[in-house]
Amino acid sequence: MKGDGHEEHPLVGRLVRDIDSGQEGQLMAVVRQGPDTTWRAYIRPTGGGKEIDTALNKVEPLGVT
Repeated sequence: MKGDGHEEHPLVGRLVRDIDSGQEGQLMAVVRQGPDTTWRAYIRPTGGGKEIDTALNKVEPLGVT
C-alpha cells in the first residue's frame, strides 16, 4: 500500500472501461474500503468530467490485444 491509502496496481494510469456502465477513462486509483475489504477503482473519464468509482473486478484494460 502507498502512504496515501491508495494501493499499487498495474492498471493505474492506463485507459480502462467500467464493464457495467461502459464508461472509459484513465484509472486514477485503487482503494480498499470497508471491513470486508472491497476494492474500489476510480476512473477519470476520457475528455474530462466527474470521476466515477466502481468495483475493481468490473474494470478491464483498453487497447490490449
